[in-house]
Amino acid sequence: MKIHFLGTMGWYDSNLGNTLCVLVDTGKEYVIFDAGNGFSKIDNYIKDNRPVYLFLSHFHLDHIIGLHALNKFAFKQGIKVFGPKGTLKMFKFVINTPYSKPIDKLKLKVSVQEIKRSTKLPFDIRFKELLHTTICYGYRLTSKGKSVTFCTDTGPCKGIVELAKNTDLLITECSLPPATIDRGWSHLNPEQAAEMAKEAAAKKLALVHFDSGDYPESGDIVSARKIARKIFKNTIAARDGLCLDV
Repeated sequence: MKIHFLGTMGWYDSNLGNTLCVLVDTGKEYVIFDAGNGFSKIDNYIKDNRPVYLFLSHFHLDHIIGLHALNKFAFKQGIKVFGPKGTLKMFKFVINTPYSKPIDKLKLKVSVQEIKRSTKLPFDIRFKELLHTTICYGYRLTSKGKSVTFCTDTGPCKGIVELAKNTDLLITECSLPPATIDRGWSHLNPEQAAEMAKEAAAKKLALVHFDSGDYPESGDIVSARKIARKIFKNTIAARDGLCLDV
């Protein structure tokens, strides 16, 4: 699998990158996690007619604001969107006038479903609810014996550990600065992110969703990575444009 980090920042875009979006090329399909402003770049990576799937963690604006770019795309295969309870309602409201071109007027065929345990997909994906101010899902994708786990906008919780157990790559958030306690929005600092990876026995940790207000300079992100590495050695700080092989 190839993992493309298209947006790695949180809250709003900054000179360090766009809001969160990660594209996974499994070789059989394209699987996208979240639709921050990095979502507008997916046409740089989708170059054939393999199926395209988008999984939303939750509906805070920095995770769905890139959906306004849907009208930019004209993939013949369309895109299938999945998310927590409320996804259909959100789409009808946001991808509609006066905020966006209505979904039935898009050039792109878009289908939207609320993911359930009974949802049938042609690949192995699991989800669990995380700890946030609103319903928020983490996901684990397995393909060809390799796994990628995506958990963002969450405080420390067993959902992360359960999804990331022995995963090849855990992609999780680092919204809070080092040593900063939760401010009531249920996010992680670098120490907590590293502890989650360690507890789950993940093989690699990629930090994302750096709050643009708390991480204004690249040096701030470097410092967070160094602190996380003291707890979980195989930690990287993902940046827009980074590609990893798993």
